[in-house]
Amino acid sequence: MDCLFCKIVNGDIPSNKVYEDENVYAFHDINPQAPVHVVVIPKQHIAACADDICEDNSAVIAKLFEALPKVAKAAGLTNGYRIVNNCGDDACQSVKHIHFHVLGGKKLSETMA
Repeated sequence: MDCLFCKIVNGDIPSNKVYEDENVYAFHDINPQAPVHVVVIPKQHIAACADDICEDNSAVIAKLFEALPKVAKAAGLTNGYRIVNNCGDDACQSVKHIHFHVLGGKKLSETMA
């Protein structure tokens, strides 16, 4: 499989790991959009975004969301954070492996555009 995030999970591409368990891998984004910007992915490949969550993979996504507070804590986010899923070309999704961005480390803008 030629998936960037699968290669990161497999250790073929280095990353700056924040958190890992049997289902989830989280690492610092290489192009941060906030002082703390962590990408959180399921180890299982699910393409491509929230549109692809279904009965067959929703348990994996549930495990990811159960890990999010642990990821935030490991990243030092103690005063809140934002979770974002870019879905499709208009949202500038660049990797077709479902993932969530955890952003924080400062007071974030109230607007998203």
